[in-house]
Amino acid sequence: MPRSYPAVSGPLPGPRARAIVDRDRAFTSHAYLKEYPLAIARGEGVMVEDVDGNRFLDFMSGIAVSSTGYGHPRVVAAVQEAAAKFLHICGSDFYFEGMAALCERLARLAPGSTPKRVFLTNSGTEATEGAIKLARHATRRTAIVAFKGAFHGRTTGALALTSSKARQHAGFGPLLPDVHHVAYPNRYRAPAGMSDAALVAEAIDGIEGDLFTRHLDPKDVAAIFVEPVQGEGGYLFPPDGFLKALRDLCDRHGILLVFDEIQCGVGRTGKMWACEHEGVEPDIMLSAKGLGSGMPIGALIARESVDDWKGGAHGSTFGGNPVCCAAALATLDLVEGGLMANAARLGERLIAGARALAGRHEAIGDVRGRGLMVGMEFVKSRAGKEPDPAASRRVVDTAFQHGLLLLGCGKSVIRLAPPLVIDEVDIDRGLELLGAVLSDA
Repeated sequence: MPRSYPAVSGPLPGPRARAIVDRDRAFTSHAYLKEYPLAIARGEGVMVEDVDGNRFLDFMSGIAVSSTGYGHPRVVAAVQEAAAKFLHICGSDFYFEGMAALCERLARLAPGSTPKRVFLTNSGTEATEGAIKLARHATRRTAIVAFKGAFHGRTTGALALTSSKARQHAGFGPLLPDVHHVAYPNRYRAPAGMSDAALVAEAIDGIEGDLFTRHLDPKDVAAIFVEPVQGEGGYLFPPDGFLKALRDLCDRHGILLVFDEIQCGVGRTGKMWACEHEGVEPDIMLSAKGLGSGMPIGALIARESVDDWKGGAHGSTFGGNPVCCAAALATLDLVEGGLMANAARLGERLIAGARALAGRHEAIGDVRGRGLMVGMEFVKSRAGKEPDPAASRRVVDTAFQHGLLLLGCGKSVIRLAPPLVIDEVDIDRGLELLGAVLSDA
């Protein structure tokens, strides 16, 4: 059946979009970083329409947030039904069924067999802040270990863990003290022929053999925060065995292991949680982004043995908003009901297509992915592997003019993260568009 997208008429932005861009620039904070002049009017499935009637194929899901696409009827219906009853009650102080149901659902879906407790938040960064507090409270230790390239949010505590771009830190110090960063293993940039086992051993030695030997007593470490797939750092998939090795390290030293699944969780990699590919259970897990299909909600999911803080030790006025809880429950129904399997199946098609493009375009140094979470790294030469941020920027901007929505990450990586509702036709169409863009950019 013919599809009415992508369809772009004339150079972008169009006149109505330009008016919105100009108005936005006149009044919004300078802190906002706009990727390109998309002024959305509506969306449906994997299609986004702007205010001038241009239609785009979305291959980035609003930073992996629009997990069920745009305007999914079951999510919309759940939101409308909840909004018609009551828009707000503070879940920190009172009870309602949606919050209890979502917390139970997440506790049962969380990896591992141990009992869990759930705290609901407005966002991923708020979940990170809660996890920092809980880890320090539960261990009575202060130090936190995070990874270079990590992104955990931009509020003060979460920002101290973030190691994505220097401008995110510039002028905001001093940040949360006693935070230490170590190298995240990178298969693509490892020496030729280096095995996953050797790469894991090197990463663990960087913590135990260097950080814990020269700089930091492990008895002072409350938690290690890690993304099972590093998102803003460049869609990096760690070597097999890395998460298990971190689990063993934490167990040796009484350190809590925190998995940030804010971008890689909720079915995006073909399993509910990315850590399930290795079968590793964290002490604390963080979720947000795709959890609410675009509604603002996050979650801190902790082992019951860790969740030992008392009533009033933490709270949130809007965290677990009833309308957002309804959206999250509908989203989980859809993800468990077929979208997670769709991500696994069509992810193979997307990765194979992206690798075929790499075979025809020397600028693509690496394609890596799992499910519908795929990264294409652009380099100046395959031999030297020097990142080429100008090339990835050109591809993103040219793709926009062609009706394909992309988004960069890392130094020179383009993420391919379409909504989980995508089908074969749109996977192939997106890859075809990307091929044309690569030839033009």
